[in-house]
Amino acid sequence: MTPQLQMAIKLLQLSRIELLNTIRKELEENPTLEEEIHEVAVEESPDERPDKASTDSSSTEEVTIQEKIRDDIDWDNYINEYSSSGRTHFEAERKESPDFESFIAHKESLRDHLLWQFLMTSPTQEEEKIGSLIVGNLNEDGYLDTSIEDLATMSGSDPDDIEQILALMQTFDPTGVCARDLRECLLIQARHFKLDDTIVIKIIENHLSHLENKNYKAITKALKVSIEDVITAVKVIKSLEPRPGREFAEEEAQYINPDVFVDKLGNEFVILVNDDGMPRLHVNNFYKNAFKEGGTFSDDAKEYIQEKMRSATWLIRSIHQRQKTIFKVMESILKFQRSFFDKGIAYLKPMVLRDVAEDIGMHESTISRVTTNKYVHTPRGIFELKYFFNSSIQRVQGEAIASASVQEKIRQIIESENPKKPYSDDKISKLLKESNISIARRTVAKYREMMRVLPSNKRKEF
Repeated sequence: MTPQLQMAIKLLQLSRIELLNTIRKELEENPTLEEEIHEVAVEESPDERPDKASTDSSSTEEVTIQEKIRDDIDWDNYINEYSSSGRTHFEAERKESPDFESFIAHKESLRDHLLWQFLMTSPTQEEEKIGSLIVGNLNEDGYLDTSIEDLATMSGSDPDDIEQILALMQTFDPTGVCARDLRECLLIQARHFKLDDTIVIKIIENHLSHLENKNYKAITKALKVSIEDVITAVKVIKSLEPRPGREFAEEEAQYINPDVFVDKLGNEFVILVNDDGMPRLHVNNFYKNAFKEGGTFSDDAKEYIQEKMRSATWLIRSIHQRQKTIFKVMESILKFQRSFFDKGIAYLKPMVLRDVAEDIGMHESTISRVTTNKYVHTPRGIFELKYFFNSSIQRVQGEAIASASVQEKIRQIIESENPKKPYSDDKISKLLKESNISIARRTVAKYREMMRVLPSNKRKEF
């Protein structure tokens, strides 16, 4: 593989953000590569244009500064203020220039929030060491990820002292933090809300497995209470927070910047590759002209400059080739999936990489690189290019249907079901067969899990 082909393949599989970072890095390291800067010329109105004659005359005139002292200034007050200590001047300056920290949004971490509460209890140096160790071993959900014995080994402290500090920190905000498992987390919250000696506590302590499977009859039988009381207690438990550290999560929203846009104008779709923010590159004219004019360079300098110029040229060509390839692939996808763009996900057709590869005369591996981590903005939403490639599901009669369309059909069936009598996977399979889609029960279960939908026994509501 030639260096040029290696660069083209490398750029082809990069996402848009990765490509921009690669270009910036090359601009920093390659002196022969430059970004074109287009200056916008602002046309001045005739009234705003300076008169040439007046400009020429003013340039030869001597500039003089005329000052006139105002009579209405209270000079005694002025002298007293500025000859005093620097406190007055400092306060005035601070008023005019507020601290930038006042305008910067800062989200408090769970660690800082807990340590602040712990320090308010005036701990000893030994207790502070234990508290810091506990906080340092919490996961992002606020659970303690290690045992008391491990904490004792790490800190060299007595396990009873660690248990005492942990019990104290479990009373901190957010309620339920520093628990060692879900059961302890829910118990801390239930006791915080004064629910001791209620069936809420009993269900959390002994019947979480039944609660998970919605086996309320077993709970009713074990606790010898009515089904209504169990359902009421379950509603209370559902209102508790299983992840106390959720509000302090440091995950930031990931925004997608599409690589290509597909817009509908009239009855036709228009494809536009996103060049917004993409630097326009060219090879530095100074180096090109120096070689043309036969400038004197040492052999090492000449070899270095030639190598950098080749690298710059390959990069520019590879970027252009990348954009052209993305356009061709999107054009082919649009041709195969026109029904999807017109009517929606239910009309998505089965398609594999080979279909597009044969259509535009490229290798399947190239199509795979183009469609990975590339996104398209359509009237139907934003999709990864990989989304349009689906395996086929056979119908009872007629043409095959895309697997994504089958998943959408399953989602619609589940949304329309009676919450008190949810459909089993076998029932969904039969309903799909009535809609001319033939798939097995285990395939329904696989698609349901892919969509993160619970099984029927856990979707049931009372």
